[in-house]
Amino acid sequence: MSRIDESKEFISVRIAVLTVSDSRDMSDDRSGDTLVARIEEAGHILADRMIVRDERDQVAEQLREWIADPEVDVVISTGGTGLTGRDVTVEAHRDVYEKEIDAFGTVFTIVSMQKIGTSAVQSRATGGVAGGTYLFALPGSPGACRDAWDEILKYQLDYRHRPCNFVEIMPRLDEHKRRK
Repeated sequence: MSRIDESKEFISVRIAVLTVSDSRDMSDDRSGDTLVARIEEAGHILADRMIVRDERDQVAEQLREWIADPEVDVVISTGGTGLTGRDVTVEAHRDVYEKEIDAFGTVFTIVSMQKIGTSAVQSRATGGVAGGTYLFALPGSPGACRDAWDEILKYQLDYRHRPCNFVEIMPRLDEHKRRK
């Protein structure tokens, strides 16, 4: 039920991509490549791209760096959202969130159920906001990255999407920090 209002002008946002992996590098980061291709195809700006190890403090530190960077509006991470002992991306995201976007994980699960059935329960995809920056943690498979972008983020990061979207409220994400 996504509707794009073609009478409105598209507004590109600056998106950083973080791959969380102990084994990937830029030459074989298929999930990161999937996100970058979709970000650029949609008309957004790739603000930065990094790979960090599955270490909670390293993931959180990179998120904090991008939250503090005025040239980054959105961070999308891929990897580390599963159930194993090394999967700490969700905890790192929650270490920095000011507010969690609870429905993001729910909607991602609904989308995943249509593709992979009950295996969707093994994902802990999450979204949140910190310092006026949107943060999303996706599973580490290219398919999950495609699903999250194609079914959710492509629309919510498009200012023309109706009835509402993340971009239109972006200027108000940190309004609580302004003086009255």
